[in-house]
Amino acid sequence: METETLAPDHRLPRRSLLFHQISVLLLTFSAYASFHASRKPPSIVKSVLSPSSSAAAAINGGWAPFAGPRGPHRLGELDLAFLSSYALAMFASGHLADRADLRRFLALGMLASGAATALFGLAFWWDLHSLAFFLAVQIAGGAAQSIGWPCVVAVVGNWFGKSRERGLIFGIWNSHTSVGNILGSVVASSVLEFGWGWSFVVPGLLIAIVGVIVWAFLVVDPRDLGFEAPASAEVEMNDAGNGAVEGLDGEEIGLLGPEKLPNSGSVEAIGFLEAWRLPGVAPYAFCLFFSKLVAYTFLYWLPFYIRHNGVAGKLVSHKTAGILSTIFDVGGVFGGISAGFISDKISARAITSVLFLLLSIPSLILYRTYGSMSMHLNLGLMLLSGYFVNGPILLLPRQLPLISVWLCCFFTGRLVFFPDILRQWQGLGGIGGDTSRLGCDEMVVFLALLDNFMVTSLMWLDIKTLKKSG
Repeated sequence: METETLAPDHRLPRRSLLFHQISVLLLTFSAYASFHASRKPPSIVKSVLSPSSSAAAAINGGWAPFAGPRGPHRLGELDLAFLSSYALAMFASGHLADRADLRRFLALGMLASGAATALFGLAFWWDLHSLAFFLAVQIAGGAAQSIGWPCVVAVVGNWFGKSRERGLIFGIWNSHTSVGNILGSVVASSVLEFGWGWSFVVPGLLIAIVGVIVWAFLVVDPRDLGFEAPASAEVEMNDAGNGAVEGLDGEEIGLLGPEKLPNSGSVEAIGFLEAWRLPGVAPYAFCLFFSKLVAYTFLYWLPFYIRHNGVAGKLVSHKTAGILSTIFDVGGVFGGISAGFISDKISARAITSVLFLLLSIPSLILYRTYGSMSMHLNLGLMLLSGYFVNGPILLLPRQLPLISVWLCCFFTGRLVFFPDILRQWQGLGGIGGDTSRLGCDEMVVFLALLDNFMVTSLMWLDIKTLKKSG
């Protein structure tokens, strides 16, 4: 009897869900890291555009309109223009992210950000000295940059839903901010000696290239590949018709409030003011606001501060100042991962945020007081400051769980698009960054005064949660 020989199957094997989840994490990590890398050049070239000492001014003369006594003030106006545009546009980006193709919308935002960053640098070769030009470029760049965060978080939320280990997972993933800052500082500092324009053009090309890769390979939803959405496996409806949301930990239920979840067939998008009334949104938004005061101060001011204050009584070069400033972001990477790990272990993200917020104040005061005494003290205290400052910032934007908020409001008959919530948090945080031009001493004092409000807000939420769960 002859046996039938089956032809080999040359079709490519279907890749697993885990493979695609890792791919999404890597793509979105690279995307937002490149966003932050393209934000670093202004802080690196400030001391070149506006030399503060007469000796430095005699060597390179600065760059009009930033040279001279009004130079630092005008550089501050550029920061204000960028951050104001970023904050205001963030409130619109969430709406657009809900209604647009996330892959294309994110890629277009990256290409636009790259164009704006490169355009700033082209002023070096075009010999442009118009303040209006630089302001216009910063405003356009801020609007384009606002597209990134709502998109990457929405995509990751689609693929991961709610995981018990999300604190550690997203703690690692959220280090894209610090990694991007490090990359931007190193790249911009490395090419600064060839002309300050290169410090903008190279990061602009980098984010544009990553944008093309995102356009070509990013899959925004597991259902597009035939996988089941993670959220569907976590929610069951009981026979009585009341929503039973399973898999939520006590803290999240407390944040979402004790409202009943009646089944309803009507679904509508929640409004802006209604989103603010969701339990936990306002306190965490204001905490993020105040945390970003410090974070954006370091982002835009640290290389300038190191350059003009020196270390161990000696001034350092522009390149050295830019590279040294990356230590703050290295601390931020470890801080974000540690905060995520701790929050998973104790199942209390608010308490973790409070701990980091409290410890950030003495670390900042110590860096301001003793950081310039020696190189070892400077690096150690800068690392410590980055650890505590960036830790809660990486926790706060996801303090209302991606899927838990969506599900809770869905089963009350109101559909909350998560980017709508997120744009309010991130937009308010961006506005907080606008005020970060107050200066070093004022910022440290300001943070110390406002820390009581932040800690009180978070502790109040945790106390409510413990009472409800107890």
